[in-house]
Amino acid sequence: MSEEKTKKRVPVKRWIVLVLILIGIYCAYIGPSILKPVPPTVSLPAEPIWPGVWMTNSMLATLITDVLLILLAIGAYRFHKAGKLVPGGFYNAFEAIFEFLWNSVEGSAGKWARRIIPLVATIFMLIFVANMVKMVPGFESIGYLEAPVKSGMAYVPVKLFSLGRLPVYAIDPAQRERVIVDEAAPHATEGEHTMCELCQVVPFLRGSATDLNFTFALAVIAVVMTQVYGVWSLGPRYFGKFFQFGKLISGGIFGIIDLIVGFLELILEFAKILSFSFRLFGNIFAGVLLLSLMGTLLPVILPPGLYLFEIFFGTIQAYVFFLLATVFISMALVGHQEGHGEEVHDEEIAAVSS
Repeated sequence: MSEEKTKKRVPVKRWIVLVLILIGIYCAYIGPSILKPVPPTVSLPAEPIWPGVWMTNSMLATLITDVLLILLAIGAYRFHKAGKLVPGGFYNAFEAIFEFLWNSVEGSAGKWARRIIPLVATIFMLIFVANMVKMVPGFESIGYLEAPVKSGMAYVPVKLFSLGRLPVYAIDPAQRERVIVDEAAPHATEGEHTMCELCQVVPFLRGSATDLNFTFALAVIAVVMTQVYGVWSLGPRYFGKFFQFGKLISGGIFGIIDLIVGFLELILEFAKILSFSFRLFGNIFAGVLLLSLMGTLLPVILPPGLYLFEIFFGTIQAYVFFLLATVFISMALVGHQEGHGEEVHDEEIAAVSS
C-alpha cells in the first residue's frame, strides 16, 4: 500500500488576520493622522440624510431593513413552493429561527399560537435584521460634512480624492477644536450646503433602534395589538379587569380595592409602551456608543470582539422584545378570574380557530 503525500496546508486565513492587524496598527498609531479613528458625536435625534431632506438616516436604514425582510420572505415562499423537504444553507438557518420562535409562542399561548405568531415573529425579525444591518462597516461613519449645530468637537476636513464631481473628504483628528455655536451668527439657509472649516460627520445611515421613534412605534403596535387579541378572545368582558364597577357595589371595602387595582392595571398598559421603547432604545444606543468609543481608544484587536458581542446583544434584545410581547398577549387571552394560569374556554378557542 503506497503512502500518499499530504500537501502542506498554507495558513491563508492566519496571514490575512495578521496583515489586517498590521494595517490597523499602522493606521491607528503610525500613519497619517487622517487615518486615525475619531470619537463619535453623540446625537439622540436622527439626522437628515442630506441638508434640507425630510428623510432621516435611521428611516433610510429601516427602509433597507424592510427590503431585506421582503426579499427574505419571497425567498422562503419560493423555497416552500418548490416542494423541497430538506432546507440547506441560509434556509436551514431561517427554519431553525422560526421553529424556535414557534415553540416559544406555542408554549406561552397554546392554541392561540397560530394567531399570534405572525405579529410577534415579524417584530422579532424586524428588530433582529435591523440590529444586524447596522453592523455593516459604513453605518454611522460615512456621511456628509457639516458645521456642528450644537456645542462639541469639530475637525478640519481633508480632501482625499474625487468620484466624478463628488469630492471625498476625511476629517483630521489631529486638527480639532471645541466649538460653541453662536446662535446670533448667520447660518446657511435650508437646502443650502456650504463647505465648513471645522466639521462634524452626519452619517447617511444610522441603526434603526438607535432612534426612539422606531422603538416607540413598535411598542405602540405591541401594546395596541395586546388589547386587540384580548377583545378577540374575551369580547367586551376583557375590559372588566380595568373597570370593576360591579365589585364596587357588591364587594364593600374589597370592591373599592379591586376598583383601584383595575385603574392601576390600566396605567400599567400605558407604562408598557415606555418600558418596551426605552429598553430597546437604551440598550442598542449604548452598544453603539461602546463600540465607537472603545474602537477609538483601542482600535486594534478589541473591535472584532466587540462586534461579536454586539451581534449577540442585538439578537438577545430582539428576543426579549418578542418574548415580552408574546407573554403580554398571552396574559390578555385569559379573563381576570382566570389569570392564575388557566386557559381560555375550549369552546371559545374552537370558535376563533374555525
